[in-house]
Amino acid sequence: MKLAFLLWLASILPQPAADQVCLATTVYLEARSESQIGQMAVAEVAMRRRESGRWGTSVCSVVRSPGQFALSTTNEDYLVKNPNAWATAWKIAGRAIDTWSLPRGQRHLVVPHADHFVLADSVSPNWVKAPPLTTIGAHNFYRIN
Repeated sequence: MKLAFLLWLASILPQPAADQVCLATTVYLEARSESQIGQMAVAEVAMRRRESGRWGTSVCSVVRSPGQFALSTTNEDYLVKNPNAWATAWKIAGRAIDTWSLPRGQRHLVVPHADHFVLADSVSPNWVKAPPLTTIGAHNFYRIN
């Protein structure tokens, strides 16, 4: 399926279904080759940003913020071609949304406090000022805000 279709679907679905589409698409684009723990960590960053309100009040607005996640930089003609990876991303997104519906003290988190991530083998962006909180798979996770 095309990314454009997923974005359209997210625009017509009610909440929380729209957010699950956006979050699953983000997990797929950012971390489909990672373990489920790595995928959950990516989802947690998006959920933490939504909770903070600095990047938007819905998951869709957060992950579509310019330049923040792959969803905002990937061509809408991009094809989601791996149905198994999509199914896993969908489950991870649902689990993350369920986790964030719990009170803070009841959430079991993979990357507490992380609000940014970057590929571990890439050039460090200028916002990186300290060592990562952790590295999971191919991603370094940071607390910036």
